[in-house]
Amino acid sequence: MVITYFGNGSFRLQSGDTALLLNPENNRQKADVILHTLAGTKTEHLLEHAPDEGMTISFPGEYESHGIEITGFPIAEESTESFLKTAYKVLFEEMTFVFLGHLSRPLDATLMEEFSEPDVLILPVGGGHFLEPEVAAKITKQLEARIVIPSFTKNTDAFLKALGRKTDAVEKFVFRQKDIATEKGRPIVLKET
Repeated sequence: MVITYFGNGSFRLQSGDTALLLNPENNRQKADVILHTLAGTKTEHLLEHAPDEGMTISFPGEYESHGIEITGFPIAEESTESFLKTAYKVLFEEMTFVFLGHLSRPLDATLMEEFSEPDVLILPVGGGHFLEPEVAAKITKQLEARIVIPSFTKNTDAFLKALGRKTDAVEKFVFRQKDIATEKGRPIVLKET
């Protein structure tokens, strides 16, 4: 598995010929599955599928494509009549990924239980419209994520300090399930490509 960061909340997860894009910032990026964690509620197509472009998912529900199982959960307390925030739990290559997208407040108890013990957690850190570093660190510890990757942040120092960990930024994160089996709360900071 290779995880690459494109800035803000945009990531590519690639395993062999299968790719998943999270919050792509433009239409030039192609993948087998594209997930959006923030969508306008007036969007007519909740699910789009074009054979040459893959499946685009923008709303809660259960989906499967290219051997990837996806469950989207609404973040109702942060959504409005104009937009809906969705968090995703994804099973890809026998690993569990949790994408908290545009979250700005702690998860409720039901979602904390649903998202517990992911192999990889990607969550927004930066304050303002996103989680404060201390809150993000607390969620990471409560969920008992093996690997945690911050998004929407230009300065990860406060988050790393709140986690009580240090790490250097890397171009991409390349791993197999067995490589992370014994990890607990290990931060991976990715450089924007």
